[in-house]
Amino acid sequence: MAVSSRRIAREDWKPVGVKALEANALKVVRSKKNRSVIAGPGAGKTELLAQRAAFLLQTDTAPSPRRILAISFKRDAASNLAARVRQRCHHSHASRFDSMTFDAFAKGLVDRFGQALPDRWRPRPDYEITTHTERDFREYLHDLPPPPAVIGTRNDVREIGSKTFERRHLLGSPLPVEGWPDPTVAQWAADAFWRVSLHGGGKSVLSFPMIGRLAELLLRVNPMARDALRLTYSHLFMDEFQDTTRVQYDLVSTIFRGTETIVTAVGDNKQQIMRWAMAMDDPFSAFDADFGGVRTSLFNNYRSSPDLVRIQHVLAQALDVQAVQPVSQTDGTIDGESCSILDFPSPKTEARQLAQSVASYIADLKLTPRDFVILVRQKAGEYAELLEPAFANENLALRNEAGMVGKVMLQELMTEEISKLAVNFLRLSMTPRAGSYWSTCQNWLASMRGIDADDSIRQSRLARVLDTYATELAARYSLPPRSKVASRALVDDILNFVGVEHVIRFNAAYGQGSWLEKVLDATAEHLLSSSLHSKDWSHALDMYEGVHAIPLMTIHKSKGLEYHTVIFVGLDDGAWWSFSQDEIEATAGFFVAFTRAKQRVIFTYCASRGTRTKIATLYELLTKAGVQITTGSS
Repeated sequence: MAVSSRRIAREDWKPVGVKALEANALKVVRSKKNRSVIAGPGAGKTELLAQRAAFLLQTDTAPSPRRILAISFKRDAASNLAARVRQRCHHSHASRFDSMTFDAFAKGLVDRFGQALPDRWRPRPDYEITTHTERDFREYLHDLPPPPAVIGTRNDVREIGSKTFERRHLLGSPLPVEGWPDPTVAQWAADAFWRVSLHGGGKSVLSFPMIGRLAELLLRVNPMARDALRLTYSHLFMDEFQDTTRVQYDLVSTIFRGTETIVTAVGDNKQQIMRWAMAMDDPFSAFDADFGGVRTSLFNNYRSSPDLVRIQHVLAQALDVQAVQPVSQTDGTIDGESCSILDFPSPKTEARQLAQSVASYIADLKLTPRDFVILVRQKAGEYAELLEPAFANENLALRNEAGMVGKVMLQELMTEEISKLAVNFLRLSMTPRAGSYWSTCQNWLASMRGIDADDSIRQSRLARVLDTYATELAARYSLPPRSKVASRALVDDILNFVGVEHVIRFNAAYGQGSWLEKVLDATAEHLLSSSLHSKDWSHALDMYEGVHAIPLMTIHKSKGLEYHTVIFVGLDDGAWWSFSQDEIEATAGFFVAFTRAKQRVIFTYCASRGTRTKIATLYELLTKAGVQITTGSS
C-alpha cells in the first residue's frame, strides 16, 4: 500500500490498510491517556497497535525525533508488529518505531549501561546467558553451606522451596543497592546465588529474568540513563500484557511510571497461561492503579465463526464472570457441527479416523495441510509417533513443531532471523518466479545496511550486488546439499554475504554466548534433513518450511496462531494430570487452544489413555455450550 511521508492532521487521519476499526479500537488509537486494553481472541490486538503507531507517527502526535517503543514477549510477535508498521507507514515514520522483546530490551540496557552498576551487581562484559530449571535451584539449595548462625540454620535453608525460590526470593523484588542489610535465610541464599552467578567463575552467567532485575537496578541508580529513555520514547506499547512478570513490570515502572510517556497495555486476562513462568496474577489491575490506566474492552472477533464465538464465550465466563459477549465478524463456512468431542476405542482407531477426516476436509473444502493444527497438552513427540503412520496412509505429512533440531526447537527455529534469511535467499536464488523474495531480500539488506528507501543511487547499487550474489549462489549450490559439511557451508555463505555484524546488530541475542552458533547449526541440520529426499530446491525449501505438512504442537506454542480447524488430541486426565493444581491456568490453556480455530474444533478422547473425572469441569463447560460427545467409528 502507498503511504505518504507528509504529516496528516489528526482530524483527517483514517485507518491504514483496513476498512474500519470498531469504535473502542479507534478510541484507543487516538487516545492521549494511559490505557489497559482487554482484547479477546481474534480481536486484532496486533492490528490495533499497528494502527495506533501509524496514527501517532503520521499525525506527529509522537513528534520527531521522539520514538515509540513496543515490547512483546515473543520474537515473532515483535517482528510481526514491526512489519505491519512498515507496511502502514512511510519509512521515515516507521524508522522511529522500535519493536523488541522484553528480554532484548533489558539486555540492551545492561549491555549499554551495565558498567554503571554498583560493583556487587556488575556482570562481566562477556557474560553468558542461561536458563535455570527447578532442578538447578534444588541442587543449589541442597549444596549450599550453612548460613551464619545469626541468620539461621541448615534446616532453615532446606525449608526454602525450590519451586518458589526464583519467583519469591531471587527475583521477587527489586535488588537492594547495598545488598540485604538484615537478610532472612531465603534472602541470604538468594544473595549467595547472585554472587556466584556474577563473580563466581571466569564469566558471569545470567538468566534473562536476572538481566531484567539488573536493568531495573541500573536505571534506578543511574538517573541520566533513565531520563534518556524517558526523553527518547513518547509512547510505550506492551503486548500480551496478561503474561507480564513482576520483573518486567518493575522495569517498566521504574522507567515510565509518573512520566509523560503514554503507555498502552494490551492483552487478554482470559489467556493467562504463563504463571508457571512467573507471570503476575493480575497485571491489569496493577497497571490501572499505578499508571492511571483507563480500562477499555474490544468486542469484535475477526477470527472465529459465530458458533465458535458463542462457545468461546461460555469458556470465557468460567475465567471472568464479567466477560462481555464478543461479536463475530466472520461467516461460518462449514456444514455440520463446528465443535465436537469424538470418543475412540483405541489410539489406533483415533489416528486412522482423524487422518481420513482431514483428508476428506482438504478435498471437499479445498483446504491445505497448513489450514489444520493438531494440539496436545504435552509430550508432542509421543502423539506424533502414534499419528504419523495413519496420516502417511492418507498421503498427509505431520510435522512435530515441538521437536528439537540440534539445540533449537523447530518452531522457534522458523522464527529465527538466520533461518528466515537462509530461506529467502535460497528461494530468490534457486526457485522460479522469485520476485517477492527479491523484494524481501533487497529490503532486508537495505535496512541492515542503513540504506534509505529514497536513496535511489545506493538502492540501485545494492540491487546489482544482490543480483550478482544470487547468480553466484545458484552456480555454487545448484542442487540441495547432501552432507552436513555442504549444508553448513551454504548457510555460512549466506551469512557472510549479509554480514555477521549486521545480523548481530539487528538481533542482540546473537552477540552473546553461543546462541548464534546453535542457530546456525540447527539451520544447517534442518536444511540437510529437508534436502536428503528432495529432487530440487523448491521441494527442499517447502520441506524446510513445512509448507505441505500439518503442524503438531503444544497449547503453549499455539498462542498467537490461527487455523481453519483445530484438532485437540487427548482430552483426558492423563494429558491434563496437573489440572487440579492450578485449575484457572489450565482452563485458560484450554481456552487458548479452542480460540485458535476459525471454523471448526475437534476434541478426541480415548479411554485407554485415562479417565475424564479430574477434568470434568472442562466437559461441563462444553456440555453447557451445547457440544455433543460422539462415538468414533471402530
